Amino acid sequence: MAVMKELFGAYNNSELPTEGGYIVSSFFDESSTYTKYEITSYNNVKDIFVNEEGITFQADGMKIFVLIEPADYSKKHEEPTYRDAFHKIPYRFKEVEVLTSARQDRIMVGKEPIVTYGSFTILKSRGNNFSYIFFDTSDLLKAMEDFFLKSLREDARVPRADAQKAAALITTQMKKIQVQKHT
Repeated sequence: MAVMKELFGAYNNSELPTEGGYIVSSFFDESSTYTKYEITSYNNVKDIFVNEEGITFQADGMKIFVLIEPADYSKKHEEPTYRDAFHKIPYRFKEVEVLTSARQDRIMVGKEPIVTYGSFTILKSRGNNFSYIFFDTSDLLKAMEDFFLKSLREDARVPRADAQKAAALITTQMKKIQVQKHT
């Protein structure tokens, strides 16, 4: 059965899996429905420690980014990778799958993972933002799809039918960053 915990609480309780896991972080714009999600898989952990910015993992990581851009976003013509720090994801338009919602919001999901070598940092959650750790269980993909369906609907306010399509697409992309088991 899927196990999901708040990331910083799991760290404080020494509950972070060192054999690999999945971290979902959100970044919500306080003045619109502009939302970013960062999904990170990791394994080969050498160390995990807290610093001023957040939690640093000395581990191999792969990331997929998701962006929900409201229809009234004024810089929608700018490539996502060239936007200001809060609004950017490391992809150009040709590197994302784009779904357009019934109310003309764009949902962008990275086509390929971004690989992080050596280490990466998960930023501290501020405001309504969150970071959760998902343990690598047999029903992980189903749990992630359910999680994204709920978060896209409730947090990013994506219409239900579009949230279902986006959650399915995110789950498909998650297969590209699944942790490899060492035997």
